[in-house]
Amino acid sequence: MADQHEHETHPTQPPIYQIRVAGHLGRHWAGVFDGLDIRREENGETLLTGPVVDQAALHGVLRRIRDTGMTLLSVQRVAARRSHQSDGKACNE
Repeated sequence: MADQHEHETHPTQPPIYQIRVAGHLGRHWAGVFDGLDIRREENGETLLTGPVVDQAALHGVLRRIRDTGMTLLSVQRVAARRSHQSDGKACNE
């Protein structure tokens, strides 16, 4: 059985979202999307991933997608950001 707490948000850490849009975006869009990681998928879509501090910030990202005429495909909250040390490297899940 899956851990029920897997997607719970720690009170001090913002949740991580994955936002999928149609088409490929260049890395220069990262500043427009508050530093979200931009990954171009082989299927022609772009995946924006990263922490979003609150619902107002999420709506701001979605508004930018709408205002630029991009096609929004999906929005998914994937996890809370957790930092820990593993083999001397910081890790965010």
